[in-house]
Amino acid sequence: MFVFKKKYFLIIENTKDFNLRNIKKYNKFVIIYRRSSKPEPLHNLVKFRKQCRLKLIKFFVANDMRLSAELNSDGLYLSSYNKSFFKSYSYTNKNFSIIGSAHNMYEISQKIKQGCSFILMSKLFQVDYDKKSPYLNIIKFNYFLFNNLKRLIPLGGIKITNLNKLKSINCEGIALLSEIKKKPANIINRLF
Repeated sequence: MFVFKKKYFLIIENTKDFNLRNIKKYNKFVIIYRRSSKPEPLHNLVKFRKQCRLKLIKFFVANDMRLSAELNSDGLYLSSYNKSFFKSYSYTNKNFSIIGSAHNMYEISQKIKQGCSFILMSKLFQVDYDKKSPYLNIIKFNYFLFNNLKRLIPLGGIKITNLNKLKSINCEGIALLSEIKKKPANIINRLF
């Protein structure tokens, strides 16, 4: 089965790990580049950014306003721990937007104050790296979605095996992190 959403948020840590040729639909994907412990050379990021523009893929940089400006990215991604306020910059530049991530209602309110257009809500399903950590599941996520004005996007524990469950969530998109690292071509083919 396939999952049909308006937007797909793909969080990557290395541009070499992700092949843009796998993406065949335009204006549906948003790539969020999150720096890993080993920084990538700037010329690789510039080249990747140009490829994203050619495919009409939105490109965001996580938690680094300077790098975002250097790459002329479409916006900034603010992790849940990032409490800095960037709302004023997004109003001066109309093409610049902010995406945030949150784990609870307090963090959701923080991201709304920061001016986030989308909020990635984590964790939807149980994750492999921490089996004991709490997760929302579909009913709680729909409750958060119903009670918030901002557009929430599910993140965490989304795999090929549970993609069909996402049909019962009435959201605009989904966000993927670990499954993009493991099997990027397989998961991208199931998103249409």
